[in-house]
Amino acid sequence: MTEDILCIHKHRQAAKLMYVMHNSEYPLSCFALFENGPCLIADANFDVLMVKLKGFFQNAKGNKIESRGTRYQYCDFLVKIGTVTMGPSARGISVEVEYCPCVVANDCWNLLMEFMQSFMGSHAPGIPSVFSNKHDSIYSPADTMIQYMELFNKIRKQQQMPVAGIR
Repeated sequence: MTEDILCIHKHRQAAKLMYVMHNSEYPLSCFALFENGPCLIADANFDVLMVKLKGFFQNAKGNKIESRGTRYQYCDFLVKIGTVTMGPSARGISVEVEYCPCVVANDCWNLLMEFMQSFMGSHAPGIPSVFSNKHDSIYSPADTMIQYMELFNKIRKQQQMPVAGIR
């Protein structure tokens, strides 16, 4: 099954960035993340509100980044593998893994790691930074969106680095 995992539009207000994100797992929700700040979860009409606030927020052209891919279910695991694109160009790959029976991510992190290493080998990631603040709390969709924002920002920074010494 092909799905649109999420899209980002960047808005500016006095050098503060806000990322408006969508996730196909939550089609009636819209996520607004402020850089180094909170995550607001609103209904899908939030985009309409942003259009009406053009005087306060300006859409940063050419900064749309998205991950589209396939969703797989293997026993109790949900795996989403996507291609990250900026405009027409592919920039990376995203892998999202969820262990459905567990709602406290720290309780099942070792199991998630073992599962990811089975198909990613040494490329399996370390524990996400979002877990450092959520020791025993329930994992939420906002936590997923924060991880996507971190991934997309990392990909953007890699694109901005000058390529030197290539022959």
